[in-house]
Amino acid sequence: MTGFRTRLTEIAPGIRRLVAPNPSMMTGPGTNSYLVGEREVAVIDPGPAMDRHIRNLVDSAPGPIRWILATHTHPDHSPAVSPLAAQTGAEVLGRPAPSGPHQDQTFRPERVMNDGDRLETEEFVIEALHTPGHASNHLCFHHRAAGMLFTGDHVINGSTVVINPPDGDMAAYLASLARLQALGFKALAPGHGEVIDQPDQAFGGLIEHRLKRESRVNAALIANPGVTSLDLVPPVYPEIPEQIHALAERSLLAHLLKLENDGQARSDGTHWWPTSGSDRP
Repeated sequence: MTGFRTRLTEIAPGIRRLVAPNPSMMTGPGTNSYLVGEREVAVIDPGPAMDRHIRNLVDSAPGPIRWILATHTHPDHSPAVSPLAAQTGAEVLGRPAPSGPHQDQTFRPERVMNDGDRLETEEFVIEALHTPGHASNHLCFHHRAAGMLFTGDHVINGSTVVINPPDGDMAAYLASLARLQALGFKALAPGHGEVIDQPDQAFGGLIEHRLKRESRVNAALIANPGVTSLDLVPPVYPEIPEQIHALAERSLLAHLLKLENDGQARSDGTHWWPTSGSDRP
């Protein structure tokens, strides 16, 4: 195999990963597309609509592609669904795209997957778990025989994901993480990066990290009442360069909205105050 075909890896019996050629600050080495099955194949997250990647998916499949599943409809995960389905005749499964920017409105699932729904084939069973937080329509897919969870962007390897309101929701994200941690999986196959072989540690570490960040947001707000969410980025994220402050502000805003829902912060729509103390509207 040559070129991007060399990025095809068998990560478990009957499960292959093909990395899309879309590396970036946001996608890491690229979006992971997964091919599940031998005689008939399900593709999970075919990625961006890049002709070369779609050809590689078809060429790399050991059998005909019968199903295409999307964890969510961000532009690095689902735009290839439509052209791949047109080429293969595969059934499309997932949840419709919510309204708003950065959503792939071309995604049209023929089968809407709700929490607990299953794709059952002669070779494997994949169960959908609705995991809102990073995206309101986000699904993780549990390969029951392998004990492997395809996590999309709910958990990625090597970094944390942006929680971008209003579709992104920090409280929902933390609740989904806690739910997945309690279920117990053997391994996680993330949307970006290598397989994670210690799921409990990964879930616990993410929860701890987010709660520590929330504590820093709360402390910074108490020390700096009446500021915007962007004003809080330097004291909360002192380690990041200024050129990505606007990106960090999205997750910081998600923390503020959670604090507001928890009764610890309030806003006039632009500026924020802690609910304790007198310097608030």
